[in-house]
Amino acid sequence: MSRKKKALPVLENITIEDIAAEGKSIVRWNDMVVFVPFCVPGDVVDLQIKRKKHSYAEAEVIKFHKYSDIRTEPKCQHFGLCGGCKWQQLPYEEQLKAKQNQVMQQLRRIGHVELPECSPILGSEKIFEYRNKLEFGCSCKRWLTREQMSESIPFEPAIGFHITGAFDKILPIETCHLMESLNNEIRNHIYSYACENNLTFFNPREQHGLLRDMMIRNSNTGEWMFLMQFGPSEHVAPADAYAEAESQKLFDKEKAMALLDSVAEKFPQITSLLWVYNPKCNDTFGDMTVNVFKGNDHIFEVMEDLRFKVGPKSFYQTNTDQAYHLYTVARNFAQLTGNEVVYDLYTGTGTIANFVAKKAGKVVGIEYVPEAIEDAKVNSSINNIGNTEFFAGDMKDILTSDFVAEHGNPDVVITDPPRAGMHPDVVNVIINAAPKRIVYVSCNPATQARDLQLLDEHYKVMAVQPVDMFPHTPHVENVVLLEKR
Repeated sequence: MSRKKKALPVLENITIEDIAAEGKSIVRWNDMVVFVPFCVPGDVVDLQIKRKKHSYAEAEVIKFHKYSDIRTEPKCQHFGLCGGCKWQQLPYEEQLKAKQNQVMQQLRRIGHVELPECSPILGSEKIFEYRNKLEFGCSCKRWLTREQMSESIPFEPAIGFHITGAFDKILPIETCHLMESLNNEIRNHIYSYACENNLTFFNPREQHGLLRDMMIRNSNTGEWMFLMQFGPSEHVAPADAYAEAESQKLFDKEKAMALLDSVAEKFPQITSLLWVYNPKCNDTFGDMTVNVFKGNDHIFEVMEDLRFKVGPKSFYQTNTDQAYHLYTVARNFAQLTGNEVVYDLYTGTGTIANFVAKKAGKVVGIEYVPEAIEDAKVNSSINNIGNTEFFAGDMKDILTSDFVAEHGNPDVVITDPPRAGMHPDVVNVIINAAPKRIVYVSCNPATQARDLQLLDEHYKVMAVQPVDMFPHTPHVENVVLLEKR
């Protein structure tokens, strides 16, 4: 006997109350918190509940009765569909207030540690065209809204962003304001060229198509990098069952190189023009060979008097200007006098390590990605920095008591882990090494709060400084200074 699902309710004339995490707003209904995207406090709306749990629900707006007085007009034509800039309708000053509040709420609610007063968040001078890197997916079938499907708009190929929660859905992007406008010219040229020359776009379900993915980077030295990922013309079996030579036969290299030739001719600003052939079942190319079509295999960023080499696989903070402010906070918190042993954990390409090296006695950097460590060494070399050492490997495996005994007890630990935070083993080694100070840089205050609780018995939080790296998104960086009790 079948049981019909109970219809989810529509809530009428609801006033949005507050900002929540992940770019959503909230209202309270029947002792339940309801999360709503693309709203701001003060909006009066009708809501359709889309999902209901015991303690919360998720809803979407089906009608606006009144727009909030604090609402602002989104700049982007793709707002509301593209999931990248969830807060463009919220004035930047309000975004900063929400982010600072989010940081302190998570540190208190999750960390349960004694906290000092939070310093005012450092906002970004640029709120558009602030990114130095964007990635776009290619698809043989563009994503269509319900309205477009009802109008029988045909499926066409697309270059753009993945729809949130859908690996095979690409929203075609005409203009993205997060990076300088050349990014739009390059992407739109490739789309036009591909359509005019009958190049195939990737089919993410069947795993074939020439145009697969692209990455665009630029730097404050005026250099541009463009990397195109190409896919096979037919589905490729798993690598262990399919010879590399056979896979290469499915790569239409002639058409791929002709495309890159057109890019090189039209955009002389590109100083690093790269390509990858990727027959795998995912778009990551960290384990793939990157080929140079024209120019260099890297670009350079400048910070103070330092030059940083950035390759296609390198991690570099995507907001160059704010990265400088973030690293300045970390260096100031470290309170270096010139004699300290500093451990820079999750060092990436050694940006923080090299940035603080001139004020330290010795800096030891550790990072998981071997290519990033090679870049870190190069960055020390080209800047004539001789007091750094870098090691590649899993942090919990590299950073052991034996490692500390060999390379010296740190006076200061600077840690900038990924969103998942630090492994408990890493936390324990830090505690046992007993540095005087820990500077914890985080892109996820929730996991930072969890780690602060683990450190709390031995370290006291002395300062909290949020830094906004990503205007119009709910993401925020946070720097915490801890001192030994």
